[in-house]
Order: sequence, then C-alpha cells, then structure tokens
Amino acid sequence: MTFSELQLHPDVLAGLEAIGFENPTPIQEQAIPSIIEGKDIIGCAQTGTGKTAAFLLPLMHKICKEEVSDDHVNSIIICPTRELAVQIDQQLQGLSYFTGVSSIAIYGGGSGDTFTQEKKALSEGAHIVVGTPGKLISHLNLGYVNVSQLKNLVLDEADRMLDMGFMDDIKKIISFLPKERQNLLFSATMPPKIRNLAKEILKDPVEVNISISKPAERVTQVAVLTHDNQKIETIKHLLRYNDVPSLIIFASRKIKVREIAKALQKEGLNAKDISSDLEQKEREDILREFKNKQLQILVATDVISRGIDVDNIDMVINYDAPNDPEDYIHRIGRTARAATEGEAVTFINEEDMYKFSRIEQMMEQEVRKIQPPAALGPGPEYNPKSRGNTQNRGGRKPFRKGQRK
Repeated sequence: MTFSELQLHPDVLAGLEAIGFENPTPIQEQAIPSIIEGKDIIGCAQTGTGKTAAFLLPLMHKICKEEVSDDHVNSIIICPTRELAVQIDQQLQGLSYFTGVSSIAIYGGGSGDTFTQEKKALSEGAHIVVGTPGKLISHLNLGYVNVSQLKNLVLDEADRMLDMGFMDDIKKIISFLPKERQNLLFSATMPPKIRNLAKEILKDPVEVNISISKPAERVTQVAVLTHDNQKIETIKHLLRYNDVPSLIIFASRKIKVREIAKALQKEGLNAKDISSDLEQKEREDILREFKNKQLQILVATDVISRGIDVDNIDMVINYDAPNDPEDYIHRIGRTARAATEGEAVTFINEEDMYKFSRIEQMMEQEVRKIQPPAALGPGPEYNPKSRGNTQNRGGRKPFRKGQRK
C-alpha cells in the first residue's frame, strides 16, 4: 500500500513525497483510515513503528480538507516529556510544509520569557498544540487558549504519563475541552490502568495493536555477565573492537549516569550525560550534538529513553538491567530504527539476573550470554533463582561485531 491509497489530502501527500516517504508502516495503514473517519482510537505500538505520523497525518488531512482557521485550537497532543513534545512538533513541521497547518510546542523548564512567548502564540491561535500536562494546565487555567471548537485530543505515550503521575492532570485538561471530540490514545504497553483510562475517555474505539512488548527484529541482543568493576573496561573493549560511531548507554539512576560519563571522559572518549537534572537548553544542545554526530556517546536515564528521536544509532548499552521489562524494550528500541540494523548489549551482574530473566520471559526470547573480555577476568555465573539451574554460557571469547549471530 502507498500513502496515496489512504486518500490523504494532496498537500499532505506533497509533504510525504518531499521527505521521501512512500509506504505507510503497519500502524499507519491500520490507524489512518479510522482516524479520518472520525473514530476514537486506542493504539498500541512500540517506538520506531511510525506511531507519531499515524496520528499527525490524519489530523493534518482533516484540517486541510475542512479548511480550518487557526484562530482557535483544533487539536491538542499531550505527551509526558518536553523532549517528546519537541520531537513531535519537529516532525509535524516537516510533514506540514505544504499544508499551512500551524503548531506550537509548550513544555516546562523554560524561562519567564518562554512562557510569555507561548502565551502570545496561544492567544493568537494554532491548529495543533503539543504539550506536557503541567504546562498545558498552566495556560488553560489563565483562560486565553480558545479550545471551544477543539475537535481532536491525542494522548501519546499514555502509559508513561500514568507512570509519571499525570492521571489527574490529564483529567483536568479534559475538563476544559468540548465533550464532542475525537480521542486518540497511543501507548507502548496496555496494562489495566490504560484500559481503564480508555474506558473513561474513548467512545467505541477502534483498537490498533502492533507487536506489544517485542524488540525490533533487526536488533542483535547480547548480555555480558559482568561484575560492576568490569563494566567501564568492557565498554572500552567494545569500542576498540567494533566500529560504533553512535552509542547510547542507559543507566537507571541519574547519579550513575554522571559517573559513567565522567569515567568515559577520563579515558578520552567523546561522551556526555543527559538527565532531568540538566536545564532544558543543556539537554536540547546535547541531543542536537548527538543527532548531528558531533557526540559519539550519550549516557542517559530511562526518563528520556522514549524522547530520543535519532536514527542510525549503532549500539545501545544497558549499563544495568532496568526494573521494568518494558523499559528494556524502549531502551533497545533506540537502535535498529527506520529499517536499519543495530546492537543491544546488556551488562548483568548478580543483582540483575532475576530482572533479566523476567525480561526474557516477557519477550519469549532467550538472549545470548557471554563473559567479559578475558583480560578482565571471569564474570559471574548466570543462574537466576527464578530460572533454576540455567546453563552457564560464560567462557566465550570477547565478542566482535562480525561474531554476533
């Protein structure tokens, strides 16, 4: 199927052609016709599946077809983080080049001048507003955002927003909106709390479900059985024996992220850390450097794992196994995007073995396990209690890119 077969507005198709997009992804193919028909949607898809365009394209189509004025807000997109808000707005601006659709991204962390600029833009009107819950409420409470004719509400990364405690904020935002509207809910996972939210705000939704909780097929996964004091040296070994122009290292704690970045910088490696401790401009500058290939190694927390929109990332390293198996999917989903291949390496110490066994159970897939480089000494045996006497897969030689299957 091609995008033209989805009967999108010619101006929207012109934008897709200019960018070089010809064929919709599965979630786009399934979601776009129903959204154009005005139906509520509950969409479940992991990152890298084209989820954002799945709701942006039909929203733009309807604005163009109905020749909607931008003196009021037509659509609001709520997302959990400022990085994701910026990412969505940037993609929207690229896709809408020929359409005349206007948009604005609003999010916390800016100065007073930023708020004043947002207020002015919102007062003048925009077709689509993309924002984080807290900042949206701040503007709506002041009464100058005209949502009386709003037609569409999108909740993106709904599971993450609920995890971050935004349920009450979402309900508060909805209280400002017309009851007659189209609701689109997108989530990477579909736990009971998301189902309950969907029941509250969606009307007879069409469900679109694309490969829940499965890593992209093009990601080569491997787990290295390491003690903590072997991890930095193992990273150095990986970089020495593999061509890795672009690498993300994820860690669960902000303090650990900073420690890793400092240790790598001390070794002369081009690395920077990013977490919620940094000011907004610092985070945006670092992400820009990474996206432009001026920065080789980005060390990050899970908080921003879904907000990094960078293609051609060669490798992801999990410095530790995340507590939530779903976070593992999102971490390694940063690589092997847009029909490329990538590698995901997870360091497992004794404490992480049980967590990693849960990740394997969720994926219904066993990840190959190897020992660290021989010069560093042996790592721990892989034998999580929940998996019984799992056969140890240690003792293999330090891996190189061509050896991974």
